[in-house]
Amino acid sequence: MNLRPFKQVDVFTAVPYLGNPLAVVLDGTGLSTEQMQRFTNWTNLSEATFLLPPTQPGADYRVRIFCPGRELPFAGHPTLGSCHAWLQAGGRPRGEHVVQECGVGLVRIRRDGERLAFAAPPLLRSGPLDEADLALIARGLGVARADIVAHAWCDNGPKWRGVMLGSAEQVLALKPDAAVLAGLDVGVVGPRGKVGVVGARGAADDCAFEVRAFFPGNNGMAEDPVTGSLNAGIAQWLIGAGLAPERYVAAQGTALARAGRVHVEREGDTVWIGGASVTCVDGTVRL
Repeated sequence: MNLRPFKQVDVFTAVPYLGNPLAVVLDGTGLSTEQMQRFTNWTNLSEATFLLPPTQPGADYRVRIFCPGRELPFAGHPTLGSCHAWLQAGGRPRGEHVVQECGVGLVRIRRDGERLAFAAPPLLRSGPLDEADLALIARGLGVARADIVAHAWCDNGPKWRGVMLGSAEQVLALKPDAAVLAGLDVGVVGPRGKVGVVGARGAADDCAFEVRAFFPGNNGMAEDPVTGSLNAGIAQWLIGAGLAPERYVAAQGTALARAGRVHVEREGDTVWIGGASVTCVDGTVRL
């Protein structure tokens, strides 16, 4: 074991401890998959990342992303948090954008003032969910099937199933049943502001939507504070279906006493998913 540079970054917030924390090991060279997974499990965070030299032409760095129990090909808040840590540690991109290599390939990240934003990778699966899934999800969320006003696959690595309810209030009131939703990654979105108007604005902080993310955890169903991959998939679905404007802000984490803010913007064929990040812990870790 030796000391390796380490940062713990709070993502999708400019205020420490109101976003989604991420453990970043800035030098993962020589570590085995088992060592990376063991450390990730130990952190008790939703994800940890390990930065490595790139192997693909054009990449600035390579990242391996782990959550408790498994490695992920892509995840949003680890992408932004890892890039924040890499830049803060002196990383310099070769071109206009930072280019991250991960399991889904190369992901572009742009600097937008104090925020970073990644180009949402193409959906691996899209289109409507089947009725059997919808019936199960409705039962697991404790809502009627008729309360789900729209739905779609939002699979960009994590196999998100996206459902829309009629209002943010309905989203925030959910108490999911872990036994029913076991094995499913479920994202729920509802409009903030005027109840029942999809994509409505009007909330005090000008957020268009409230988002919640549920997935299998070590002790049943877990909820993620703020989820870049889910918001990327939701944005591609909602904007493509005309259910959201091409530029909006989503709130996530409200039900967990967080205040995550995800900035979404479509430019041409690219959907950018952005947010602020702040380093909360800076030092070394023994690995």
